[in-house]
Amino acid sequence: MLKKTLAALAIGSALLTAGQAMAEPVNYKIDKEGQHAFVDFKISHLGYSFITGTFKDFDGSFVWDADKPENSSVQVTLKTASVFTNHAERDKHISSKDFLDVAKYPEATFKSTKVTPTGKNADGKLTADVAGDLTLQGVTKPVVIKSTFLGEGKDPWGGYRAGFEGQTTINRKDFAPKTMDLGPQSDTVTLYFTFEGVKQK
Repeated sequence: MLKKTLAALAIGSALLTAGQAMAEPVNYKIDKEGQHAFVDFKISHLGYSFITGTFKDFDGSFVWDADKPENSSVQVTLKTASVFTNHAERDKHISSKDFLDVAKYPEATFKSTKVTPTGKNADGKLTADVAGDLTLQGVTKPVVIKSTFLGEGKDPWGGYRAGFEGQTTINRKDFAPKTMDLGPQSDTVTLYFTFEGVKQK
């Protein structure tokens, strides 16, 4: 009887210790100040080439649960006037009413609603579909970002980081049907995200 009691106590203690050792959801601040975060885009120009660009001013945070990725979440807000394609006149045109209309819609946002793990990629990295609401030019539409967990660990400055990348495509006419028409080949926009987050205390 004593042996059974001791065994039960040992098992209970082991389970408790294991439960305490399990990771819990952690809050991270996206490291935009350190230039370790990017929101990029690619769009066809008349079907003859691609224009690529980025948004230089944005902020955000995410929650990462290593044990249960489905409990994770992310939210990002960007300043549309920070669009940059390495051509001043083009950036001015993209910012105008013909496209982003940044004076009327100074911000775009993404807020996740569900994270669905999808396994691992060829490199063994965890992957997931991050569903959420994208708000652009005052219109909110659901999108799914194909995401990859790149890794986590201590940094050289005494902090702790985690990083991800993701990609999705949208039809710009879904958000702004009256914007300048460049043909159907120029309606599809590829959005690419990659960022590190710094663990918050």
